[in-house]
Amino acid sequence: MIVSRDHGGRREPTRFPTPGEAAAALPGLARIAAATWLNATQWSLLTSARTGRRLLAATRDPAVAGELAHELGVTVGTVTDLARAVASGVPLHQAVATAVATESENDVERPPADDPSASLRDRGADLLARSRDVWHEEGAHPAYGRILGDLAPDEARVLMMLLRSGPQPSVDVRSGGPVGRVSSHLIAPGLTMIGARAGCRHLDRVPAYLNNLHRLGLVWFSREQLTDPMEYQVLEAQPDVLGALHAQRFTKVVRRSIHLTPFGEDFCRAALLEADDHADYPSHQVPDEASDG
Repeated sequence: MIVSRDHGGRREPTRFPTPGEAAAALPGLARIAAATWLNATQWSLLTSARTGRRLLAATRDPAVAGELAHELGVTVGTVTDLARAVASGVPLHQAVATAVATESENDVERPPADDPSASLRDRGADLLARSRDVWHEEGAHPAYGRILGDLAPDEARVLMMLLRSGPQPSVDVRSGGPVGRVSSHLIAPGLTMIGARAGCRHLDRVPAYLNNLHRLGLVWFSREQLTDPMEYQVLEAQPDVLGALHAQRFTKVVRRSIHLTPFGEDFCRAALLEADDHADYPSHQVPDEASDG
């Protein structure tokens, strides 16, 4: 790309490198990333004099950085890197190429969070540094990727059913009657219809599924019952509940409920929902230490 620059009354052409030439100056995978990331339109916009002036303004005003990132089709972090470089005197076209190279190299060479070669103190320092960086863009929770690896397909179905259908009823069957007033013991805990309602393939594994989802912080078991009694009437007519009720002469049902945690709701929306799904879903109770069982 060629533009004219004014030198003492005369205009001389100044040639900026093309996207391909800029990419050729970058090594290895960074070169591939730069060639993919940059196109002719972006390069023209990024290396224009007007963009340079706005980058300087972006160092003082985060709102300007956000607007510029949106217009250029890049991240706010990329705009921040460019702004800092231009403010320090680096030519704009060189700052663009360097920013792309740095971003690409970080994506390729940054060790994973659980890399044993990085000390806990170093990782903690990096985490705190990013927490103080007002330009840092926070994406999905870093645990979500690891959680996906700890889920069975049936467990994903359970999560989506809870998100779309709301909290689910659960009952415990305990001994009761005259003796139960003094001493009561648990006969069958946590009976639900979650597996059938979610369409799970392995219904016998549902208790293990729920334990794993609770371990991951995605669901919680409330001692409170749901407001709709019909939910429990359907559940209490199921064969496993009736079998537990008839196991002894005196028995009783204790009604409870199962909810997504706020962390679980956010995980479902971030990792399991379709990108264009913006429906309003039923709300869940917030876990309370006194009622979480």
